[in-house]
Amino acid sequence: MGLIDTQVFEDDMGFAQMLDANDALRHMRDAFYIPKMKGTSKDEIYLCGNSLGLQPKLSAKYVKDELIKWQQLGVKGHFESEFPWMPYHELLAESSASLVGAKTTEVVCMNSLTANLHFLMVSFYQPTDKKHKILIEDHAFPSDHYAVESQIKFHGYDPADSMVLLKPRQGEDCLRTADILQTIDEQADELALIMLPGVQYYTGQVLDMQQIADAAQHHGITLGLDLAHAAGNIEMSLHDWGVDFAAWCTYKYLNSGPGSIAACFVHEKHHDNAELPRFTGWWGHDKSTRFKMDNTFVPIQTVESWQLSNPTILSLAAIRGSLETFDNAGGISPLRNKSKQLTAYLRFLLNNRLKEQVGIITPDDDLSGCQLSLTIKTEKPGKAVFDAIEAAGVTCDWREPNVIRVAPAPLYNSFEEMVQFVDILEKAV
Repeated sequence: MGLIDTQVFEDDMGFAQMLDANDALRHMRDAFYIPKMKGTSKDEIYLCGNSLGLQPKLSAKYVKDELIKWQQLGVKGHFESEFPWMPYHELLAESSASLVGAKTTEVVCMNSLTANLHFLMVSFYQPTDKKHKILIEDHAFPSDHYAVESQIKFHGYDPADSMVLLKPRQGEDCLRTADILQTIDEQADELALIMLPGVQYYTGQVLDMQQIADAAQHHGITLGLDLAHAAGNIEMSLHDWGVDFAAWCTYKYLNSGPGSIAACFVHEKHHDNAELPRFTGWWGHDKSTRFKMDNTFVPIQTVESWQLSNPTILSLAAIRGSLETFDNAGGISPLRNKSKQLTAYLRFLLNNRLKEQVGIITPDDDLSGCQLSLTIKTEKPGKAVFDAIEAAGVTCDWREPNVIRVAPAPLYNSFEEMVQFVDILEKAV
């Protein structure tokens, strides 16, 4: 579908159904299993892809295929069949790379998100007495904060001195790009690492990663990104921007199942740097000599050298099903186009009906992805409103102290659901 002028939006179910009828991606909903409202055969209004995406039908098939292979081949499954386990992770590289704007040699699925951040910081956080600070946001996802703080302590520094915390201006919810860049300029002589999200988990704000990357390179500062809420949500160009490293989980917008294997990116400019420290494991060793069992580590000349152990094939199979579903939709670009329309329509409906009762702290335009973060401005507590809409068949999530996060995912959500959701929310407030 082409971009629709938001000024012609109508708060009407017939209009929403017209948008759905003209949506070239509407068939993608059929590629997913949609949960049912409790005790009914009616689909839930599922707006929680920012926390856990729905199950692609291809993922169910591919996981079952690997279980059958295990039954029939045992250990021979590592080398036999159309998709042997030994190189199975390589099947995911091209699609993963296309979603984040990388080369296939720069992306690999491995470990979990926070584990990847730790392993990457082993390589990319090398503090000195002069440059020992890490720049993060004050309201970073707690796991990111813990990881950064523990890395600083591990190197013998005090987080009180070595953590630079970005905060929104007084009375504002989101960070301003100008303030981020100013802080980088002011702290440049002491910053060893910038660690920021692509999309802020609480507000849904998309950070200007390109400008931040430009500033980091200007000052010779390493840049790492947590893309947990960005991968599969917005378009990115990690390679062209020159981002040093990034990591993301695959179970949110990438729909690969609870606790599934994460992924990471390391720019190719670092692949042949023999001086770069890292924690090593046998799966990062040169493939041609891996099974000679020599105790001299020879790194693969790609991001794969950061791998430690052979990955969980059942999880990779689920990721493969999800990535193929993205490919069947035409990749991230058409999905981002639809996402902008879905989110704009939801914003229009909320402002049209509930402007006095419901606030939206997520920025507009290109500074937001799928997620809108809502605050309740009535005397009724926000958590009570959240409980009421969940009881009415909406799945979204609550984040303390006062935000209801709703995330219309373009792969499986519809414009009709946006009207249904606002109908329910209107009654709840």
